[in-house]
Amino acid sequence: MTVRTVQEPGRSWLPRLVIAFALAQGAVSMARPAVSYRALALGADARAIGVITGVYALLPLFAAVPLGRRTDHGRCAPLLLLGVVLIAGGCALSGRAGTLTAMAAWSGVMGLGHLCFVIGAQSIVARQSSPAEQDRDFGHFTIGASLGQLIGPIAAGYLISERDGAMARTSALALLVSAAVAAVSLGSLRRIEHRSAPAVHRADQAAKVPVGRILRARGVPAGIFISLAVLSATDILTAYLPVVGEHRGIAPATIGLLLSLRAAATIACRLVMTPMLRVLGRRALLTTTCLLAGVLCAGVALPVPVSVLAVLLAALGFCLGVGQPLSMTTVVQAAPPEARSTALALRLTGNRLGQVAAPASAGLIAGVAGTAAPFVMLGALLLAAAGLGLRGGRKVQAGTAPDVPEPRPGRRSADRDRT
Repeated sequence: MTVRTVQEPGRSWLPRLVIAFALAQGAVSMARPAVSYRALALGADARAIGVITGVYALLPLFAAVPLGRRTDHGRCAPLLLLGVVLIAGGCALSGRAGTLTAMAAWSGVMGLGHLCFVIGAQSIVARQSSPAEQDRDFGHFTIGASLGQLIGPIAAGYLISERDGAMARTSALALLVSAAVAAVSLGSLRRIEHRSAPAVHRADQAAKVPVGRILRARGVPAGIFISLAVLSATDILTAYLPVVGEHRGIAPATIGLLLSLRAAATIACRLVMTPMLRVLGRRALLTTTCLLAGVLCAGVALPVPVSVLAVLLAALGFCLGVGQPLSMTTVVQAAPPEARSTALALRLTGNRLGQVAAPASAGLIAGVAGTAAPFVMLGALLLAAAGLGLRGGRKVQAGTAPDVPEPRPGRRSADRDRT
């Protein structure tokens, strides 16, 4: 095994990656409610919305692990470019689709593009951050997602109008605009990855790490399930809050503001994550926030005024902000070093499994028990995640920022090579 000299990439890669992720996630966050509104305009009911939302995650469910295997011994940047192309194409073609079947198909393409982008981006963060910096860098990285989730729904709500039967046309416009936003992210991806990525040739080693061994590593199952629960909550909030709004007479623009309020609270959470980790530690922070999120998510099901709903969503967004970045660090630090991208891909596979099963289950529950019932289901899922986090976080607890010493000068490049 030969190691080439690593050229220090500096820190500009992380802000540029955050910007690119904000744009790509903003495109997806604008497109997801727009897909729901366009499907409603085409005659979809709550069950059909659940199917279309589930198809978004279907292709990624099968593609995540092969993409992770490839990334373990190759470059990450090509996945980012492919992801942007697929996101933009899926958004644009969804805006042109005239049937629910076509909407579901192009939603799947959009989901595959999002998966490619996220695997590539997370692998870059894991590779180019030292172990002591991973909680912080993954937290900053996910701020990009929260910024996109903040801006996207507002833009969708502003563009979509249901007056005079215009929803089909305005939702299509929102999807075309989201495709353009995704394309803009290409400008931030130039030279995002330094050339040391394939410097350590580990193709044979990475291929020898079986999935079962990765999943048996203590901390990996807990990280995967927590991530699944948190993302399912975010996903169903995005897809089903418009349906709840339709039943309660809440305008699309207001729904967009409520979704963006949730995203703003998530950003606030990630900005103060480092001090929270110092006070509570990773396991206690994950468990507490999942527990509170479960209670708050169930509260969304109550027929409360819009002002109370806004408070619930803000508190829920703050609690949901913890799960994703800390589950990334949990999985990365618990997995075998030569298969970290595969472990992250397994985490994303769990996410997509949740995105297939949760909306489908939500659609069935909504068809039987009403549109608010899926939020009760999410509450139970998050409570289960809290229990698993309490049991499964012990091994990686020492990896939190307060317990890991800062790397000594001259060691950072070596640490980066080993990732």
